[in-house]
Amino acid sequence: MIQWYEYIEILVAIIVVVDPFGAIPIFIGLTNDQTDRQRARTAKVAALTSCLALLVASIIGEPVLKFFGISIASFRIAGGILIMILAISMMNAKVSYTKQTPEEAQEAVDRENVAVVPLAIPLLSGPAAMSTIIILAHRESELSYRLFLFGCIIFVALLIWLLFRISIPLSKRLGRTGLNIITRLMGLLLVAIAVEFIAAGLLQIFPGLG
Repeated sequence: MIQWYEYIEILVAIIVVVDPFGAIPIFIGLTNDQTDRQRARTAKVAALTSCLALLVASIIGEPVLKFFGISIASFRIAGGILIMILAISMMNAKVSYTKQTPEEAQEAVDRENVAVVPLAIPLLSGPAAMSTIIILAHRESELSYRLFLFGCIIFVALLIWLLFRISIPLSKRLGRTGLNIITRLMGLLLVAIAVEFIAAGLLQIFPGLG
């Protein structure tokens, strides 16, 4: 039975791994030649696509792992390592290669519609975010928990949309330094989440460690 504070931890984990604050400078850079109306549409499409990608991952993620014969314990360790790499990049206020490579960033500059790629996938709902969602979905099988997880994903999508809509005034108020500080704090939280995932996976594979 999950305690009330664990629900808060789950919501925070999803917000941190998606990192909509860290995506603000990239969103501004990719939409700097768009009108306000086009920028609003880009924000809506990016948020909606991220939401759908994470919802799909929460539903079919575990069956796909079973199909390929991958245990959830092994996936916890692999996902934890991936999240750790992302967290280290966030603590350095950089975009991790697990989210976007320099080649993808350069290609995005010339792409007309950037809402789906690279903003939604892989920047917001990339491998680390999907891994987190799959691991969290495995935590409980009760319908109430699944509905809560869906609600968390929808909430984060709304947060993405809101932050992108107010990205320019928010960026001016916080500045690049302010956004980097938020990203580094989220990276620190993400390190702790990654350690929890790796430790839980190791305990499942090697019960004697407990």
